[in-house]
Amino acid sequence: MTLGLLVAVPVLETQLKRENEEELIFRGQQYVEAIRLYQLKRPGSFPQSLEELTKEKCLRRLYPDPASKSGQWNLLLIPPVTASPGTGAQAGGTDKLLVATPAGLKKISRPQIVGVVSSSPEKSVRIYDGEEYYQKWLFYYGQTPGKKPQLIYQTAEK
Repeated sequence: MTLGLLVAVPVLETQLKRENEEELIFRGQQYVEAIRLYQLKRPGSFPQSLEELTKEKCLRRLYPDPASKSGQWNLLLIPPVTASPGTGAQAGGTDKLLVATPAGLKKISRPQIVGVVSSSPEKSVRIYDGEEYYQKWLFYYGQTPGKKPQLIYQTAEK
């Protein structure tokens, strides 16, 4: 009987991890759809917090990140507007995304949330969009299959 348990436990752990990964993908895609609906209601603008998605009735409730112990998602933002000499202000565009924690979001003036990414650094069982770590599984509005944006990680000094 002990031998049977020793064999069954790893199989059950793997099965549970796969189910959590399916839930992670589902929830990430729900946030993308909610941001798309937000864009339809408010063309040209993005939510400044995930809570705005529920207030605008684009998402029924906030879903926790099933891959992380805290349940907190990291957020994908359009990088803040930067000014170059002689060019004026320009937005970062979708080829670059800023990754911010919920706490770090408070330090950014007028954030524009375009998606979510898991805060878990764990390795996944499956490969999603060519990535095998949850913190690399990106879910964002305007995502082009096979094309990955450059990620800019928010530092503690900001």
